Amino acid sequence: MENLFREQQRLIEAVSRTKRYLYDRIDWNERCIGILGARGTGKTTLMLQHVRERYAASDRALYISVDSPFFQAHDLFEFAREFHQMGGELLLVDEIHKYPDWSVHVKAIYDSFPALRVVFSGSSLLQITNQKADLSRRAVIFNLHGLSLREYINFTLDKEYPAYSLEEILSNHQQIAGTVSKDIKPLREFRSYLQGGYYPFFLEGGSFYKLKVREVINHILEVDLPFANRIEPRQVSKIKKLLYLLSTGVPFVPNIAKLAEATEISRPRLYEYLEKLQDARLLNLVRSQGRGYAVLTKPEKILLENSNLMYAITDDVNTGTLRELFFVNQLRNAGTIHPQLIESTVELSGQGDFVVKGGYTFEIGGKGKGFRQIGGIADGFVVADDIEVGFKNKLPLWLFGFMY
Repeated sequence: MENLFREQQRLIEAVSRTKRYLYDRIDWNERCIGILGARGTGKTTLMLQHVRERYAASDRALYISVDSPFFQAHDLFEFAREFHQMGGELLLVDEIHKYPDWSVHVKAIYDSFPALRVVFSGSSLLQITNQKADLSRRAVIFNLHGLSLREYINFTLDKEYPAYSLEEILSNHQQIAGTVSKDIKPLREFRSYLQGGYYPFFLEGGSFYKLKVREVINHILEVDLPFANRIEPRQVSKIKKLLYLLSTGVPFVPNIAKLAEATEISRPRLYEYLEKLQDARLLNLVRSQGRGYAVLTKPEKILLENSNLMYAITDDVNTGTLRELFFVNQLRNAGTIHPQLIESTVELSGQGDFVVKGGYTFEIGGKGKGFRQIGGIADGFVVADDIEVGFKNKLPLWLFGFMY
């Protein structure tokens, strides 16, 4: 255990001091906390920052990664017992999804050692309610997404812009955008963000950023996805081909039969893989109002989860796809944070591009986009790229990056 404390100290000394939106939203005094998110979004950093801030050089908190050889030979529950007996108060467990029957161990730790708090992090693929042990009444679960445009600007330009709710943006967008535009060039920062600002490791330098994003994709497809869902390795190459085909859509309105034929994946399994890729935060599936969200319900539109994935996969980036992708990404991410929104409420609209919360209709386009498609809709809005400040019901696209 002494070696683990030394390793923790080394990691703490190297960890970034820049905090994500989620850090202050977590009540770190909860007995059991789960932080789920896609690879590369900063879950490890979040935990190490908490140890540094609250425990410094104390031996009462310990960060461990169960994705290490040590825990291939050591029982997690027994390790927690030993740490508790030594006076440990907080055990932070990284990569929990890679430990066999992890939920059984976490439940046993929770039930056996009331004075020991546990924070665990894992892949966004984890379905807490589907584990062997029921943690739904024990663990408080948080979702960590990639950086919003607001976070990216705050980090790169040393700003402190606040986040706004959807209602605040819709009702007060001119003042908000005007204030920001007097201070910085939002369109320039927006372009940089779309290409290389979603994952926090952009702070390490941009020369290998695309390569690192590809490594994230490969690790999710080759390690996390098979591990969490028992997908056979021979299927991975087919899923990679599927992801590439989806990345070149304009935007991609799926023909399931053709996709199944091109990837040699059966239709039922294709539906399943699409859902898993969404769980893994590689895709966003959008359905029409009232179509439901069952696995075998065909999504009417398939988008990559974030713009950096698109730039890492293909050089042929379609501007229309990019705009829709950003809009859906930021709204859905904000929907898991703000109680007045829920993730599933970004849907396709019969008139316009998207309907949000069942009431607001949005048409996405360039600066010349007009209201023809949404004429007569009371709560209809044009979301336009390439403008800094909007007017009345025409809003700048970049401003939706200030929602979390």
